[in-house]
Amino acid sequence: MTRKLKWGVISTADIARTAVIPAIQESERGEVVAIASRNADKALEMSKQYNIEKSYGSYEELLQDPEVEAVYVPLPNHLHKEWTIRSAQAGKHILCEKPSSLSAVDTAEMVEACKKAGVLFAEAFMYRYHPKHQRIKDIIASGEIGEIRSIHCTFTFNSSDQQDNVRFNKEMGGGSIYDVGVYPISAARMYLKSEPEAVSVRALYSEKHGGVDMMASGLVEFPGDITLTFDCGMWAASRSNMEILGTKGTIAMPKMFGWEKTSVVPQIFVHVGTMTREERLKGHNSFKLQAEAFAAAVLDGTPLPYEPEDSILNMKVIDACLESAGSRKRIVVG
Repeated sequence: MTRKLKWGVISTADIARTAVIPAIQESERGEVVAIASRNADKALEMSKQYNIEKSYGSYEELLQDPEVEAVYVPLPNHLHKEWTIRSAQAGKHILCEKPSSLSAVDTAEMVEACKKAGVLFAEAFMYRYHPKHQRIKDIIASGEIGEIRSIHCTFTFNSSDQQDNVRFNKEMGGGSIYDVGVYPISAARMYLKSEPEAVSVRALYSEKHGGVDMMASGLVEFPGDITLTFDCGMWAASRSNMEILGTKGTIAMPKMFGWEKTSVVPQIFVHVGTMTREERLKGHNSFKLQAEAFAAAVLDGTPLPYEPEDSILNMKVIDACLESAGSRKRIVVG
């Protein structure tokens, strides 16, 4: 019988309900054995809905459960640091929802706590586990589109009519840069295999939405005068795409970040000269692939595809973007 990683989920957040818990349950090597909420009734209700054996009325109780080996942390952003560190101290491996924290300094403390405790830490950028991204890396490495000159990426949606959305709370780490701006930045770093030097960002702040950035557009400068231009937003029409521009051609991805269901075939368009090629890959649930990779890392010692330090580096760029948006100045990435 296949050994399964036993998960606990800290929070009944929507992302846990709609994506991560079902994905772990569908995976071959994971099972959710416990869920916790500060509202015991809510935890019990969700445990019944998803056939989870145990429910707890506090996060502390879940961390004391010796059966739980790994925890998924989908709490509001400002709580990621506290509960990652507390989970590590309890000896649990951690999959933390993005953004890893509210600053690179906080993420560095989280990573250090995990190393000290001898547990694994991964930031939940589920899209990176989809095989289409390895295919894109292969196309780039082949030289088919030549040398990369720039990348353009978008991730927007409209939730402006919602009430009591934690994304509209500045103290809790709300705003579009934290919520979806992290995606284009992490993707560009992944493809370019280098770290940005400076950023310039403009944002739309909305007092009716807690004063957070509801929309942001940015220029991210990479070595070799390669740039990422991006826009992200929670008050705009839905888009999630990327174009990589090379000296010979382009790669376009109309569904970049893997929110599609498994029945939808991801598409890659390669344009070189007058020719266009469409590549169709098998549909995958990126959340499930993420769960499988994490289980393999814990149970087999298979290295995670992204080291914890990647989260620190990504947050350094986010820090700079937030500073640039607030000051309306070009900021060097520290």
